[in-house]
Amino acid sequence: MSRPESAPALRCRGVSRRFGDVVALDAVDLDVPAGSLTALLGPSGCGKTTLLRVVAGLERPDAGTVELGGRTVDGPGGSLPPEERGVGLVFQEHALFPHLDVAGNVGFGLRHLDRTARSARVAEVLDLVGLAGTEDRSPTVLSGGQRQRVALARALAPAPTLLLLDEPFSSLDAALRVALRDEVRTILRAAAQTALLVTHDQEEALSVADRVAVMFEGRLHQVADPQTLYGAPATPAVAAFIGDADVLPGRRAGRYLVDTPLGRLATTDAVASEEVAVVVRPEAVRLRARPDGPATVRSLTYYGRDQLVGVETADGARLRARRGPERDLARGDRVDVAVEGPVVTFPTH
Repeated sequence: MSRPESAPALRCRGVSRRFGDVVALDAVDLDVPAGSLTALLGPSGCGKTTLLRVVAGLERPDAGTVELGGRTVDGPGGSLPPEERGVGLVFQEHALFPHLDVAGNVGFGLRHLDRTARSARVAEVLDLVGLAGTEDRSPTVLSGGQRQRVALARALAPAPTLLLLDEPFSSLDAALRVALRDEVRTILRAAAQTALLVTHDQEEALSVADRVAVMFEGRLHQVADPQTLYGAPATPAVAAFIGDADVLPGRRAGRYLVDTPLGRLATTDAVASEEVAVVVRPEAVRLRARPDGPATVRSLTYYGRDQLVGVETADGARLRARRGPERDLARGDRVDVAVEGPVVTFPTH
């Protein structure tokens, strides 16, 4: 079947999966546009990997449909096996064959090609991932980052409709993880490869993906670009999970105004109810030392490039301010507190 021009690379509709009494996926709808990198983000056990396995054909959904490139691969009419779906898989543990050299690993899914064509494609994708000339090396002598790039080359070699990456960087040390995820993003862009990245690391999702789908307890709460997700979270759960945030009680003071323990603040949208939860990001909080200030510094967490300063107001409200590295405040100091820019609110009833 030819692929409709308007069809996304992946379309899930009403996908559900249960394991006994546990609902792993609850009527999930998700589109992954062709050529995009979408991150599926959520805490451990929220259903991310189950959805990836359903898309790959490693799990059957109890309900719903899965389309890849406009073709239904799972639904009431039946299910295509993984090898017929045109997907590539990259896992955190690499899953390379130790008895094969790099070329043998990368060319494993190209056995339908003759030797000349297979060798040319292997060389092409190894060059793409920055490993040209390693064809004859054993995976056992490669570094962790190199092995992960070999796994990526193997998944890219058959030119899949969709590349699925399941926590591909979590087994690497912090510095290598950051470097490799930047490399992988560049590689996928160069290959114009559509990909779905499963991760529990919000920094990874926000820094790498074009779109982020946030999942809790088997349900998608929001799918948006990173800037929208951070600045305009759709639910309190998303607001609390994405980045640092403090939640204060608020009362409507106007259509776009709310009264809080910090005073009257402007809101991003019309205040939806009389009582609301007010989300305040640390980078929006400004502190100024004043001996009789209304708040007291309770904690300082230093990160080198910046610091989080925790303060408490006279009525017990607590929040954090992100500041530069200068240590100009100490625990017990009194400060003025101001919030810069409008805040996001959610009804509490």
